[in-house]
Amino acid sequence: MLDSLDSRLLQTMRANPRIGLTELARLLGVARGTVQSRLEKLTMRGVISDFGPTVATEEIGYPILAFASLQIAQGRLTEAVRTLAEIPEVLEVYGTSGQADLLCRVVARSTPHLQEIIARILASPAVQRSDTTIALSTQIPFRIEPLLSAAASPDTTHHQ
Repeated sequence: MLDSLDSRLLQTMRANPRIGLTELARLLGVARGTVQSRLEKLTMRGVISDFGPTVATEEIGYPILAFASLQIAQGRLTEAVRTLAEIPEVLEVYGTSGQADLLCRVVARSTPHLQEIIARILASPAVQRSDTTIALSTQIPFRIEPLLSAAASPDTTHHQ
C-alpha cells in the first residue's frame, strides 16, 4: 500500500529522475531525512526496483519492437528460458496463461534481423511454436503515474 507522500515521492522522482534528496524534500515540503527514510523503505519493500536510466532501444540501433508468444514443449520451460536468456535482443519474458506459455518482448535492428532472432528462438527443441507481432507505434508509453495516484487514493471504488 502507498500513502499520499509515497505516491507524490515516486511521481516526483519519475518526473525528475536525476533529482537529489535535498531538492526532492524541498519540492515535497518534507525533511530530507523523511525522504531518505521513505526511499529506503520503498526500496526494501521492492516498490522501487531500480534507479537505472530508461534506454530508448531505437536510439541505440534497435528500432523494431516485437512481441513473441511461445508455446513450450511439455516439461521444458527451464530449457526454453535458458535459451531466451542467452539472446541479448530478448528484453523481457513473462510466463502467461492461455494459448502461449511465454510472452517475450524483443527488439531488432531490422525485420530480417527479427527473423534471425525468431529462428534462433525456434532452434531450441524446447520451443514448439511462435507467434510474433511487430509493434507499429506506441499509443501509450510505459507509465506508472496514474497507478501511483490510484494506489494512494482513499477512493473506495479502487479494488484492493
